[in-house]
Amino acid sequence: MKTCNGNTSIMDMFEKGKVLKICAPMVRYSKLAFRSLVRKYDCDICFTPMIVASDFMRSVKARDSEFTTNEHDRPLIVQFAAHDAQTLADAACVVAPFSDGVDLNCGCPQRWAMSAGFGACLINKPELVKDMVRHVRNQVDNPNYTASIKIRIHKDLRQTVDLCQKAESAGVSWITVHGRTSEERHQPVHYDAIKTIKDSISVPVIANGDIKYLRDVESTYKLTGVDGVNQKMTLQWTAVALFLYVEMGILVILCLPFISARRWQSIFQLRIWSSVAQLWNKVFLTMIIILIVLFLDAVREVRKYSAKEVGTDTKLQPNMFDHLHMKLFRAQRNLYISGFAVFLWLVMKRVVTLINQLASVSSTTAALQAQADSANQTAKKYMEDNELLKQTLMEGKGDKATAEGMELLRKDVERLKEELKTSGDALKKSQSEADVMKKQTDGLAREYDRLLKEHQELQNLQDSGNKKDD
Repeated sequence: MKTCNGNTSIMDMFEKGKVLKICAPMVRYSKLAFRSLVRKYDCDICFTPMIVASDFMRSVKARDSEFTTNEHDRPLIVQFAAHDAQTLADAACVVAPFSDGVDLNCGCPQRWAMSAGFGACLINKPELVKDMVRHVRNQVDNPNYTASIKIRIHKDLRQTVDLCQKAESAGVSWITVHGRTSEERHQPVHYDAIKTIKDSISVPVIANGDIKYLRDVESTYKLTGVDGVNQKMTLQWTAVALFLYVEMGILVILCLPFISARRWQSIFQLRIWSSVAQLWNKVFLTMIIILIVLFLDAVREVRKYSAKEVGTDTKLQPNMFDHLHMKLFRAQRNLYISGFAVFLWLVMKRVVTLINQLASVSSTTAALQAQADSANQTAKKYMEDNELLKQTLMEGKGDKATAEGMELLRKDVERLKEELKTSGDALKKSQSEADVMKKQTDGLAREYDRLLKEHQELQNLQDSGNKKDD
């Protein structure tokens, strides 16, 4: 498809029955590198981050830093923040040779933007929005160049419909609707409002808000009947789930019965692990922090959708309840994934520690067994020598033989006493080391049992909290 000064328009993509997947403009994210990445995953249209039109026109440095593209970055929509029709039209003329359309941001709820006359405050100025759209349409030479707006909704939906109809009369190409008011942040999206707007105008409507997964596209389309959906592509929960499966796999391998603790210790002592061990504590703490942050985010999502009460006076679609329950289910799933990931991460570290300690105890036990076997062999040899001496004494004749036999026996007894004393000292030392290792093992076992008990109590507390919210 040809775009940007071609013979066909980006509007040809809005075919009836086809849902466009559009990457929403995100501050600091929607740069050229990110757009190039999402285009590899079947993203139909990409937006730039919001650019302040007045700064863009005033500074060459701002133009060079805020807007970069290449020949493969198509179709591309440049989003501007503006409160003056001519400034927006001038900025559109500058980027027109390098893009397929401009979008006026009428939905940013940030205080700095609204205080400067940008963003969501423009939804209360429908005549100004209409004038800005008309200026862009009249001053850009390319007839296929699009001029669109992104808005939030009013508490009185009639005002939003009036705004969209006036923008349509000015020649707006399409309208992106974020289904929240300017005061709302994390509340559920009002899909009924988006559908009402879609039914009130003839230009394409794009739905925006809470579309985090590809499966949300189909559900949002069914709820609103829009022509496209803005996606904010997140892979965090896919990564956490993959991390959880990796943890489970590692724990299963560590618990294989035919691999001894001493074999694992020898593996842990390889050179490759010694270099990794220097960063192990930092990696462990970093993962704990990341997983706890994700766990708290999942808790927030569960609380948000659990506390949602749908009033009888709202004009929700019949399947809105199912949609909210689906969101709650996904939030609970994310909660369990992140919670178990934190738990298994702690368990995995403790298992590795216990394996090393068990291997050390096993080595000490093997050494003690070897010493005991050596002592038994020595005692057996001495018994044989003693029997030989007795036989010699009995067979000897005269006082000389008896004296020689007694002297030999005395020397052997002294030597046996010295060796017995040395063996006794070594045995006491080994026994004390074994007692210390046993105490450490018992302490670690008690600490592990305490962690399991605390985790079970936290899990029961979370489950009881969810039941109360339901």
